[in-house]
Amino acid sequence: MIIVRPIKKSDLKALYRIAVDSGHGFTSLPVNEQLLGQRISHAEESFSKEVSQAGNEGYLFVMEDTETGEVVGTSGIEAAVGLDDAFYHYHLGKVVHSSRELNIYNTVETLSLCNDYTGASEICTLFLSDSHRKNNNGRFLSRFRFLFIAEHKERFSDTIIAEMRGVSDENGSSPFWNWLEEHFFSMDFPTADYLTGIGKKEFIAELMPKYPIYVNLLSKDAQDVINKVHPKTMPALRLLEAEGFARRGYVDIFDAGPTVESHINSIRTVNQSKRCQVIIAEVQSTDNYIICNSKVDNFRATQAPLSLRDTANQVVISQDVADALMVNEGDWVRLVAN
Repeated sequence: MIIVRPIKKSDLKALYRIAVDSGHGFTSLPVNEQLLGQRISHAEESFSKEVSQAGNEGYLFVMEDTETGEVVGTSGIEAAVGLDDAFYHYHLGKVVHSSRELNIYNTVETLSLCNDYTGASEICTLFLSDSHRKNNNGRFLSRFRFLFIAEHKERFSDTIIAEMRGVSDENGSSPFWNWLEEHFFSMDFPTADYLTGIGKKEFIAELMPKYPIYVNLLSKDAQDVINKVHPKTMPALRLLEAEGFARRGYVDIFDAGPTVESHINSIRTVNQSKRCQVIIAEVQSTDNYIICNSKVDNFRATQAPLSLRDTANQVVISQDVADALMVNEGDWVRLVAN
């Protein structure tokens, strides 16, 4: 069975392998064993903490194949970004240059450095191993987070964002960063990306241009990738758009990939999810659902066929699913159609 659970210290080796496999542009998992260990410790503290409002908690989950015990993916939620370290974006805006006397009117796009998403919750760190990119595992690994958010709304902000990986080649070269590097920096994209991942962000404030950048002054290659996603990220973007996430003109400062956002109550899975009481019995239905328990530190989620009894707010699940979710008859779960 495939389950999702909170990460723990014994997952460090698997997390390091995922950090290597994820490649360039995956800032939230630097290839650094010490820092990954710190990320796990922070997640364990966050899951065990009593929380009444969003703070600097970071919830990191892993997908596990219980038949082999292998960790095959990761998925995360940051409760409130930018509280400890500045959280930067470029905002796409417009400046109008006009002269009535000369009958000239030009609209120019600009990029302005900002911290507008400070305090927002961020879904992040989504990665699934090639071996398990089947059976809707990718959708499950993304969508279960919204069940966790719906069940524990007090832990998150009203605005939920996701940074989409921008365009870069197989060597980690970003056309957008190449232009910035030439004019403002003296380091390549993988180095800048890695420094950000390990928390060394001072260079951004020190070296980034402080004034708006006129987009038409960038190289053609750099202009072409602004607000575009990496081809491998397109399925994740489509899934989030189906959930109600949309672009609001914010892009990443390194690769210019788009950031999408939604109000917590406008997310489709949050709205469509139901809380039901567990009945353990043989399941006749083949309707597939994503289902999770109502716990935090012992959170579990899986996808499985089940039978709903809507009028009584009850759900029939098999004993195997109950064991995987660590629930008993009469416990409450949250679920959504897959």
